[in-house]
Amino acid sequence: MSRGAFAVLFDRHAPAIYRYAAQRMGDHRAEDIMSETFLVAFEKRAAYDLAIENARPWLLGIATRLTRKHSRLEARAWKGMVADVAASLAPDMIEQAGARLDAARLTRRLASALRGLSASDRDTLLLYAWGDLDYAGIAAALDVPIGTVRSRLNRARRLLRHAAGTDENPLEAEHGRTEPAAQRA
Repeated sequence: MSRGAFAVLFDRHAPAIYRYAAQRMGDHRAEDIMSETFLVAFEKRAAYDLAIENARPWLLGIATRLTRKHSRLEARAWKGMVADVAASLAPDMIEQAGARLDAARLTRRLASALRGLSASDRDTLLLYAWGDLDYAGIAAALDVPIGTVRSRLNRARRLLRHAAGTDENPLEAEHGRTEPAAQRA
């Protein structure tokens, strides 16, 4: 890949890499992660398979590996995210205080569940949610089979549903049945 082609690659994908890094690590680290991603990509450009048209999964894979290097900062970011959400809640009327407390508890449970995911499950989930990659793109970014991506996402979704207190998917649980009280009426 020539320097000119690499410049086009940078112009095309830098905003997506920056957004992904900002969502993972916060704005204060996003510029560094994006810069490091393109530095690594530039150094490894000769090894890139030019038959692959979309380089975004490759670049997001590099960015994901770089975020792992900054795992202590990521843990602080999760804690900071919880504090930011709690701090951003506007004062409500007294009758809405219970809802705010429930939301804060749910936020803490979800943040804890996200921290409890294995690094590979968390990376897969965040590439899907924040990297806006499909299953094939995630598989390419993490260099794993698509079946592994499906398993990881299923595991992450199940854990997050459990943490949210919605263990059952309503579409799976209802099966078109009526409530028992309605059957007796």
